[in-house]
Amino acid sequence: MIRVRALQKHYRVHKRPPGFSAAMKAIFRRQYTWVKAVDGIDFDIEPGERVGFLGPNGAGKTTTLKILSGLLHPTAGEVEVDGHVPRKREVALLKKIMLVMGQKQQLLWDLPPAETFELNRAIYDVPRAEFHKRVGELIELLELGELITKPTRQLSLGERMKCELAAALVHGPKVLFLDEPTIGLDVSMQVVMRDFIRRYNEQHGATLILTSHYMDDVAALCPRVIVIDKGQLSFDGSLESLVQRVRPEKRVTLRFSRPVSKEDVSTLGTVVKHEAAEAVIQVPQDGVNAAVSRALGSLPVHDLNVENAPLEEVMSELFSRSRAAREAEAA
Repeated sequence: MIRVRALQKHYRVHKRPPGFSAAMKAIFRRQYTWVKAVDGIDFDIEPGERVGFLGPNGAGKTTTLKILSGLLHPTAGEVEVDGHVPRKREVALLKKIMLVMGQKQQLLWDLPPAETFELNRAIYDVPRAEFHKRVGELIELLELGELITKPTRQLSLGERMKCELAAALVHGPKVLFLDEPTIGLDVSMQVVMRDFIRRYNEQHGATLILTSHYMDDVAALCPRVIVIDKGQLSFDGSLESLVQRVRPEKRVTLRFSRPVSKEDVSTLGTVVKHEAAEAVIQVPQDGVNAAVSRALGSLPVHDLNVENAPLEEVMSELFSRSRAAREAEAA
């Protein structure tokens, strides 16, 4: 469905130091530098896949999504979406895709979302019968109810985001580019959005690329992740294999029926966190059974949990390694 080869996007950026004198000089003699937002990445995405597109701020995630949707032209490389070249902006492609950005909105501020739905129906030339059926399904799945008849300015952020997503799906796109769709939402609203996105993918076989700084979004939706940093590919594979590669150790959380000293807990493994009635230890994968057996046999454990390291720590470690490798290569 999506094919990317040696994709590059470089920007020529004007630079000047602060101050009036520098501003006056810049009028007659400007200094420029090149910024490599995307610097030669390759990946393929099959129809129906849900892929997390991850990286730190400024990594090139949004730039890549804008290239895939045809909003930006690449500096070099090849890009195809369902056999189309996005930069050509062919009508056949535009009817198959949708880019949803959590920090931008398409809803008309003083009009109810229902008006935007109708506008998108006209833009994408959706037959009325199909439009009413699809909007009815979206209203039910997202629990929109009377929200679509209220002016957009009267809706909360979470309500607006649900209506934004519904408006984006009026024409039934085959490919969804979601850029921070849950940004600013509370925990319960994030769960609603994730459940809806998963159901839409499963029911319609839509291909999904998601960028998010909320690792819970990624863990809940994306079996596969693509990680870029400074415009370069750092990882492409399953989420589980990413965790195993970066942080193969396990975290064991122990809760005690009475206070336990840190010295007693440290005999089980590396202590990550210690409180009077709770401790978190880090142990190698092949040492989990032994550590749990010793804990149950020697400590007043009333509850325990074994899990991977938090995704936030995994991503931070991966970014640190990638930067260290680039610095070493440059040296």
